[in-house]
Parts: sequence; C-alpha cells; structure tokens
Amino acid sequence: MKRILLVLALALLATGCAHSGAALSSADRLELYRAHAGPPVGSFNIDRIAGVTRWTPLGDQALAIWNTPNQGYLIEFRTRCSGLSFASSITISNSLGMVNVRMDSVQPRAANGSTIAPPCRIASARPLDGRAINDAKRELREASVVDRPADATPEEE
Repeated sequence: MKRILLVLALALLATGCAHSGAALSSADRLELYRAHAGPPVGSFNIDRIAGVTRWTPLGDQALAIWNTPNQGYLIEFRTRCSGLSFASSITISNSLGMVNVRMDSVQPRAANGSTIAPPCRIASARPLDGRAINDAKRELREASVVDRPADATPEEE
C-alpha cells in the first residue's frame, strides 16, 4: 500500500512540475517529504552541540530538519506556524537533546535572533530518508526543448 501511495505521489508531483515549469510548490514538497518519511515517533534526539544543521519550511504547517545530510525528521504542526517561510533560523525546545512530540516546540526567528512568531507546538515527527528525497528531486527536474536558430551551423572538429 505504501508503495502505491509513493508512486501516486511522485506521479502527481511530476504532473505538477510539467505544468508549472517552476520549482515545486510548498504543498508538492510536503507531499514528497511525506512519501519518504517513516512511521511517526514519539521523540527523537538532536545534537545539542552541533544542533540542527539544516531545515526546510514546507508550507506553514510543516518543516524538515536535518541532523546530517541523510538523517532528518519531518515535523508537522497541529495549527499554522506563522513566520516559517521568512524566518532566518529556528529554535527547537528539547530536554538534554531529546525532542518530545506534543511537548516541544519550534520557534521561528529573525536574522537578529529575535522571535518573529509564537512557538509552534510539534504535533508529529517522522524520520526522513534523505537519499530517497534527493533522488526523487533529481528525477523531477525538467529540461526545456527549444528550436535551433535557422542560421546555426555545425561546429568544426
């Protein structure tokens, strides 16, 4: 069943990309990440020293955080999380590096470190397969075909 949902999600994304000619929308990116996320977890560890090295907003109700290039989590919020799309950084509450779903929050921050919106309570967290996401993104890239100018000549060898 999961494989069928993945195929349908990728087909939907490919169709959307072919029609838009632009980057994936937030909704399409969220579906791509959901298709490559594992089952929900109640908590997960983050490195308190290195912290979260990368994060990607996925609309106003989700984001992906990455501890390493291939290990991350899809974080979803119960309600809208204002400020994610224009935040320069985020802060994730935790206890000794343990982030607990339904207890901890994400705080969007401005470039100067000030808060730009209220904290957003984490409703769910699912581990992400970073390699599969990157592979799927590569497959969704498109190429354009253009007509050659009428006065074009072959290159000399």
